Amino acid sequence: MKVFVSGLAGFLGSHIAERYRDLGCQVVGIDNLYGGSRHNVPDGVRLEILDCLDRDSYKDILAGSDIVYHCAAAAYDGFSVFSPAYVYRNTVQATVEIASASIAADTGRFVFCSSMARYGALPAPFTESQVPRPSTPYGVAKYTCELLVSNLYEIHGGDYSIAIPHNIIGPRQRYDDPYRNVASIMINRMLQGLQPIIYGDGSHVRCFSFVDDVIYCLEKMGTSPLAIGEAINIGPDEGAVTILGLANEIASILDFDLDPIFVPERPREVSTATCRADKARRLLGYRTETTLRDGLANMVEWIERIGPRAFSYDLEIEIPRAITPATWTDKLI
Repeated sequence: MKVFVSGLAGFLGSHIAERYRDLGCQVVGIDNLYGGSRHNVPDGVRLEILDCLDRDSYKDILAGSDIVYHCAAAAYDGFSVFSPAYVYRNTVQATVEIASASIAADTGRFVFCSSMARYGALPAPFTESQVPRPSTPYGVAKYTCELLVSNLYEIHGGDYSIAIPHNIIGPRQRYDDPYRNVASIMINRMLQGLQPIIYGDGSHVRCFSFVDDVIYCLEKMGTSPLAIGEAINIGPDEGAVTILGLANEIASILDFDLDPIFVPERPREVSTATCRADKARRLLGYRTETTLRDGLANMVEWIERIGPRAFSYDLEIEIPRAITPATWTDKLI
């Protein structure tokens, strides 16, 4: 079986590639290496340095694929409020390009990796039966992609599935990005002897998914007939934690004397973002096996081994305003 992965050198894409390689599949994919790294690519997997927006460049690589996983995206929820054009182009347009290429090549199942940002500020815990009401440009972009994928495949034929992961953490996640990945940012700062920065009062509630617990679900979304045409929340619905609680857990693992730096809340920050996993349990056999503490400890070990890094402020703030977080404009992270 041949499996194609966009965003292959990224966090989620590289783990999906590794899973299918271990199953004996031929795995190929593309990545523009903005958020990914060659070091993430598993041995025996073919990576081409190409961009999803350049459809002609990868159509031959895509041909003959039994499953296509579209993981590549500009996955910036809070930052999308101030840089919507970048996020739209590298999320919506990128998805249209790769879905069109997949349909034209008559590939097998197309699995689109969406985001819980689709739900916005709906009452939590979020369920797939709720009509999405995204509150950020990124959430709008991801939900738009879902509508485009379902529309194109219903018109032209073929199988698709929509995975809705939420707050996946684990090794290979980029930790020098100041705009996303709160757990990675906190670990990177604490390893440098710096206090974590918390937006608001730290009471925002989240659930975090360790990558090993969700990969087999994503595999089944590419292979199980039960997942065809379905949108499924992927991740735990137990073990919710506040952001301040997350900081305390990381500090405990590192034996770090915690004294967080509190800054104003970011615009459009959702207070409680948790999902129900009933559908994933029923259709995919989902189960949580890794505690939050064990998942964070695994991340700490990986980042310690590579070494902490300075944060990279390499994205343009397209709409600078007084409400733009000073953590970004003044490079405080």
